[in-house]
Amino acid sequence: MRLLDALAGQNRGRPPVWLMRQAGRYLPEYRALRKQWSLRELFFTPELAAEVTLLPIDLLGVDAAILFSDITTVALALGLKLDFREGPVVTPLVTPAMVDSLPLVPVEEALAPVGETIRMLRASLKVPLIGFCGAPFTVATYLVENYKEWPKEAFHKLLDKLAAVTEASIRFQIQSGAQAIQIFDSWANLLSREEFLEFSLPYIQRLVSASSVPTIVFMREGALYLDEWSAIPSVALSLDEHTPLPEVRRRVGLKRVLQGNLSTELLYQPIPVIRAEVRRLLDSMHGDPSFILNLGHGLKPDMPVESVKALVAEALVEFEK
Repeated sequence: MRLLDALAGQNRGRPPVWLMRQAGRYLPEYRALRKQWSLRELFFTPELAAEVTLLPIDLLGVDAAILFSDITTVALALGLKLDFREGPVVTPLVTPAMVDSLPLVPVEEALAPVGETIRMLRASLKVPLIGFCGAPFTVATYLVENYKEWPKEAFHKLLDKLAAVTEASIRFQIQSGAQAIQIFDSWANLLSREEFLEFSLPYIQRLVSASSVPTIVFMREGALYLDEWSAIPSVALSLDEHTPLPEVRRRVGLKRVLQGNLSTELLYQPIPVIRAEVRRLLDSMHGDPSFILNLGHGLKPDMPVESVKALVAEALVEFEK
């Protein structure tokens, strides 16, 4: 499969393409489901989660599916309550005094519907299925009021517990059938370099070590830490649009898988502009065996479906060898 070939550094045709949030709110079919079901019902009803995951596969022709779920679901494995409005709502918010008493609920119990969704998808998908999780720091930002006010020791204890349940979630997703894992440390760009080295990178290392399938990590402004990522040589880097990928490729060499990095704002442009920019990126990475075409961030709710289709259609054109 093209995505898995690229993740192994062995792709010989056009680069695979998939898009972060490709099954999201920009799709009329998704919005119709949201009129009938709450987000929590969509996430935790396997038939519905599988249906949403599959929406972009035939519509767009992308080379991978990504599980429809949320990075905060692991909060359930810490005995917390989880609901969704415009975004996740975790209750109660965790305080330093609570950390030691947080239970570690088996993920097979807390996230049983997620495993069932993956099994259902694998029975029907003809493209690889990507599972995912949040990195401990990013998930922690949803669980606490202000991490900067926490004593470091207590915050590390929370991150350690989050890492433990997330490692278990990764293994559970893989056992259920996920063929790759993407780790989202979406808010790690808020950290200073010193904080990144303390609160983000070591915990991502733990998650990557827990994965027995190819693993991708996404972080806004992740290209600022190319030297630091050398501590995790096996992980693929999903980069935002702020650093040209050919420049990153020259710095990291061909062994590092790169994913990205079209600007999400491109999808508000006229379709000819979208096609030209996709072609420009593809030409700049021509023949790269370790490149996956994606956006620099996720699709937004108001993006025109026809623009998304045009982006993918241009990306699916085979280049001349």
